[in-house]
Amino acid sequence: MNSSLQKQILSIASFSENEIEKIDSCFEYQNFTAKEFLSSIGKISSKIFFIVEGLARVYYLKDGKEITTYLSCDDGFIASYSSFINQSPSFENIQCIEDCEVFSITFEKMQLLYKEIPNWERVGRILAEQNYLCMADRVLKLQMIPAKEKYHTFLASAPVKIIQRTPLLYIASFLGITPESLSRIRQNIS
Repeated sequence: MNSSLQKQILSIASFSENEIEKIDSCFEYQNFTAKEFLSSIGKISSKIFFIVEGLARVYYLKDGKEITTYLSCDDGFIASYSSFINQSPSFENIQCIEDCEVFSITFEKMQLLYKEIPNWERVGRILAEQNYLCMADRVLKLQMIPAKEKYHTFLASAPVKIIQRTPLLYIASFLGITPESLSRIRQNIS
């Protein structure tokens, strides 16, 4: 098993060596190029992805505009969780911002691990909780915090790779502000 993926999993729960081997057998290694989609609107999201190296985003379309809701990079998980959990068509895309190396696990393999390795349910629960908290936090910040404070919070909490390598258009969308407003905020900080 990839050491980064194993470290992330073991930070959530403990597993025997045999269980780790079983978990490893359920993950598939994949490469994606920049702009390629891991999951698309209207299709059932059948996988959760762990990014070994790269940068990706989750976004939906509103009135023809792309609204970024999540950014992830090295050692992070990414999925269209609502679609994955419900096995229903997704209302969002997952797109690589740059080339990505990932390990993915299908819905079916997650269910298999839930049945065969009781402690795996903790991994699923923690991932779902982290996703919920991220989304709840984002909604509150979008509604309650001024644009400048949103950007400062983003700079303080996001991984450096996301800050440095995500196009400003996606960051502005993620923060719920216009690209022009983000440019003004950035100029005032410099």
